Amino acid sequence: MFRIVLKYGVIAGLVVGAALVGVSLAYDGQPPPDWGMAAGFASMLVALSAVFVGIKHQRDTAGGGVIRFWPAFGLGLAISLVASLIYVAAWELSLVLIDNDFAAMFAAQMVERAHEKGLSGEALAAAVQKAREFETMYRNPLVRLPMTFVEIFPVGLLVSLVSALVLRNPRVLPARA
Repeated sequence: MFRIVLKYGVIAGLVVGAALVGVSLAYDGQPPPDWGMAAGFASMLVALSAVFVGIKHQRDTAGGGVIRFWPAFGLGLAISLVASLIYVAAWELSLVLIDNDFAAMFAAQMVERAHEKGLSGEALAAAVQKAREFETMYRNPLVRLPMTFVEIFPVGLLVSLVSALVLRNPRVLPARA
């Protein structure tokens, strides 16, 4: 089972990591806000389809066409964990490759959005302070790494849950003889 976790986790991680690095390089770490988040989550879902394939592979080969929910869910979580760790490494690589101050850039965007909302006075000062706090916090790798991990792992958790629920039924996509 370890080989399945590693194989499909690395596949998922490389797919989502390549998408992340590619978009980061293409847009200097700042994709257009109207589609950047949607594209990111879409790439996560495409990459994490490897969870479904990995669980099905385990069910069809080692399980003889049958897998129970908890082992399937655990396998999906393990694959998602590997993919998520690669995603975190890809983001750190992106930060090095784009060679700009992402924390400062994002904090500036937070202030710009506050201006666009029409905030002024104390509300604007609070938004500026919040942006500064974010910038300071994000520079700390002990905060940034878990934040990045939490971007993708809940998606992997959801894909693992759905995959385990679907694939516990041996009539769904049965193994070919």
